[in-house]
Amino acid sequence: MISKDAIFNIKSNAEFDAIALDVFKFQFKHNKVYRSFCDLLYKHPSDIKRVSDIPFLPIQFFKSRKVLSSNLPIEKTFTSSGTTGSITSKHLLTDLNLYEESYLKAFRHFYGNIEDYVVLALLPSYLERDGSSLIYMVNDLIEKSKQAESGFYLNNHNELVNTLKSLEVKQQKTLLIGVSFALLDVVEKIQLNLKHTVVMETGGMKGRRKEMIRQELHQTLKAGFGVHEIHSEYGMTELLSQAYSQGNGIFQCPPWMKVLTRDTEDALTIQTANKTGGINVIDLANLNSCAFLATQDLGKVNNHGEFEIIGRFDNSDIRGCNLMAL
Repeated sequence: MISKDAIFNIKSNAEFDAIALDVFKFQFKHNKVYRSFCDLLYKHPSDIKRVSDIPFLPIQFFKSRKVLSSNLPIEKTFTSSGTTGSITSKHLLTDLNLYEESYLKAFRHFYGNIEDYVVLALLPSYLERDGSSLIYMVNDLIEKSKQAESGFYLNNHNELVNTLKSLEVKQQKTLLIGVSFALLDVVEKIQLNLKHTVVMETGGMKGRRKEMIRQELHQTLKAGFGVHEIHSEYGMTELLSQAYSQGNGIFQCPPWMKVLTRDTEDALTIQTANKTGGINVIDLANLNSCAFLATQDLGKVNNHGEFEIIGRFDNSDIRGCNLMAL
């Protein structure tokens, strides 16, 4: 059995690759859905010599199957957002501590001690539904910050602005994390000049506004909040780890997560760096579900393993893999 300590204390690419291969063997053996998928591809552990040989499960399987590598009781179910009538993804967790350890260690890795920050959350679309992994994470960060001012804001923008201003006067390090449309709602009403605040967008207009390209969105938010950079978080229901961008839309992964790209015409071919392709994620915190996922995002990975998101596949529910019908 692979230990959490081994996953969250990876120090090198060689360690990552060795643990990833062990996780693959474990999940091939214990995850019925993933095993069936690998069998359809005629991929067996004896065929897998390198990380790039590992099959990546399309995340659409989380909509129709119980993707589990554990027979322990379900502690928590995270669900994706979706339009009315659409089928949502379900991520079944048998060890909630894996998620908690992943996001807490990742935050410390990129930003330092959570207790140094006031955490202000502007996530109305997520608060309005149950089962959001993002809300679970941010709520825990708010609690662990141990700061009286930390909390969620729904539509009370004036109160949020007043809090930001008072924190600036105190030179208090602050994290403002919000969904794109809600952050835009704030800067349409007021101009700020924040020197001690990290403004982080979690993406998505969620049907509330016309979609904007990242450069336009970030330019508008930088001007409105008076900050030099807009930070971003990349995560999804089917993952237990997040990548972070500290500017320019270039994301970095924590040591137990890696992003690769696949050929848009051949979903089984992993590309070299600096080529646009489908985003594949290795998330070793996904020990009890599936750590090797093919997403519906399009992006590019540079020579340092950093990545950017360029868009999504058209008709993403049907393109990219013809092995969806198990």
